[in-house]
Amino acid sequence: MASHELSPEYVRKIARLARLELSDGEVARFQPQLAAVLGYVNRLSTLNLEGVEPLTNVADAVNRLDDDVPGPALPIAALLKMAPEAHERFVRIPRVLEDGGGA
Repeated sequence: MASHELSPEYVRKIARLARLELSDGEVARFQPQLAAVLGYVNRLSTLNLEGVEPLTNVADAVNRLDDDVPGPALPIAALLKMAPEAHERFVRIPRVLEDGGGA
């Protein structure tokens, strides 16, 4: 995928999904870089992987699944003290999805 195939709107969309704000200059600078990354990913899809076993762990480690046992709870007052913003007994967080968005 060549850089001329990526519109500034597409670069802005990717930036928005990554929660980044880009100036017009940054959009122009990142257009060819993003195109290069997408071109590399596209090349990976052309590899012949027939007979290649999927690699699930490079260290042959096994996940240890402990029982899910509740531990001591953090007192609400301590939690609210650490929170950047609170409302009554609730922690306020920034909105993540705008306009019901997503990708």
